Amino acid sequence: MKILVLAAGYGTRLKAIAENTPKPLLPISDRPLMNYILDRVKGLNRLNEVIVITNNKFAETFEQWAAETSIGVPITVVNDGTNSPEDRLGSIGDINFAIENRQLEDDLLVIGGDNLFDYNVDEYIMFAQEKVAGSAVIGLYDVGDREEAKLYGVVGLDDTNRIISFEEKPQEPKSTLISMCFYYLPKDNLSLVGQYLREVGKADKAGDYIRWLHKQTDVYGFTFSGKWFDIGSVEAYQDAQKNFK
Repeated sequence: MKILVLAAGYGTRLKAIAENTPKPLLPISDRPLMNYILDRVKGLNRLNEVIVITNNKFAETFEQWAAETSIGVPITVVNDGTNSPEDRLGSIGDINFAIENRQLEDDLLVIGGDNLFDYNVDEYIMFAQEKVAGSAVIGLYDVGDREEAKLYGVVGLDDTNRIISFEEKPQEPKSTLISMCFYYLPKDNLSLVGQYLREVGKADKAGDYIRWLHKQTDVYGFTFSGKWFDIGSVEAYQDAQKNFK
């Protein structure tokens, strides 16, 4: 299994805070956000490499960070070649770029580089690798508020935790269970990313891919509990600085 951390954004909503520092390397209590992600995935079953995909602007910064960081498996930085928000590849474009650039043939755990969390990932990996072999499994979180749920992809599950509905930023959410940027993509299905781009062409939002994918094949959800922060704005970053321990 390989982990792919999406870190090719330009932090436009974080304004001056992320102008010269990539969002995943912003400090939380004097440690880079990315290091908290690594704390949670270090030692996962079958993990053999962490891949960080970024852009021209921040590639050198990530290379330096990777050289100073050790978690027992290689950390590889991949540059998607973009230079600005205008030519960025988008989340799905970056996932596809990494798959093709690295010629990936392993199960792939995709994590958004702006996810800050304290939950245990082991049970999720066990569920993905053993209970529903060959099916994608996405991480879910109950935000507990329908107004907040409007900002995310809202998920419906059947009694086996299979996804039966997915609405991206609905005006009237049916629940408060939302999809995080936390996707376990089995190796046998990695080609579906390229198929999606050829058929649909929307490369920006990962949620659009999940909405398409669950209509092509079984996709399951795993609900996490604990603290989770989506560092997408100045307010969210300040909240994490104050409340994440």
